[in-house]
Amino acid sequence: MNYPKVSIIILNWNGLEDAIECLESLKKITYPSYDVIVVDNGSKGNDAQVLREKFGDYIHLIENDKNYGYTGGNNIGIKYALNNLSPDYFLILNNDVVVDPDFLTQMVEVAESDVSIGVAGCKVYYYDFPNRIQSAGARVNMRTGQSYSIGIKQMDTGQFDRQQEVDYVSGCCLLVKKEVVQKVGLFDEGYFCYWDEIDYCFRAREAGYKVVYIPLAKIWHKKFMKEQLWQKTRAEGQQTGLPYYFTARNNFRFMRKHATAGQYRTFVLYSFAYHLWFMAGVCLLYHRDGKRLAGFYRGVRDGLLNSDSGAKRYAKD
Repeated sequence: MNYPKVSIIILNWNGLEDAIECLESLKKITYPSYDVIVVDNGSKGNDAQVLREKFGDYIHLIENDKNYGYTGGNNIGIKYALNNLSPDYFLILNNDVVVDPDFLTQMVEVAESDVSIGVAGCKVYYYDFPNRIQSAGARVNMRTGQSYSIGIKQMDTGQFDRQQEVDYVSGCCLLVKKEVVQKVGLFDEGYFCYWDEIDYCFRAREAGYKVVYIPLAKIWHKKFMKEQLWQKTRAEGQQTGLPYYFTARNNFRFMRKHATAGQYRTFVLYSFAYHLWFMAGVCLLYHRDGKRLAGFYRGVRDGLLNSDSGAKRYAKD
């Protein structure tokens, strides 16, 4: 097998312990031709210093002066790789994942087998439930604007072991060919975070590339999974409305960019006839958390107005 060069870009923001575990798992992979770029996105502690001391020349460390979000931080890493490392592929990898030793070999082998494959993703498991699927690729309902992961929360019994084209793959592990970046460009920094990888996969598909889910490539992602419907999310998620703001605002941004006029009208109707009321119930009756609801409604407002007024405030958090 030919081994094209892969630049692995890991974004860190106040996640030192996760980043260390991720990097330790990367050091065990079987793929021989890669380099690692760690972009510290303005962490408040001494994350960058510890990572430099612990991993030395194994990583290229970039220290940002502030938090540029998922989009801006990863774009900085991509531009660094383009200017200094001459990669054939970019692997966007969350710092809160642990990888299987063969994951990158499997991904590159599939990507190299078809010139039309532009973006590839892997089978993502829950870190705390190692055989339970978090994502086996994903879809978007363009009438309602709702996205969903294939196979989410299901035990892996081989039911998603078929490689297939999907609408998008999880942004926690995204393999992108260099030619796609050259043709499609970088992440849209207007998103900051959330819906950004979906937008990128759609842009790649609109440019004629396939987005493919690869079941033999496996990673474990530290994303909380509720075992029962009534189980509350962890306390740290109740301290800010940021995820609710950006999810709502960027949902509108995505649909404005990629939906037809008819699809966008249906999406707006669905949002006001059902989704806004549903989220109000979730935030107030279930979570009893007004910050979430306030963030969500600000996001809807800015999404409708195509504004980023709230984004500037949340980006400072």
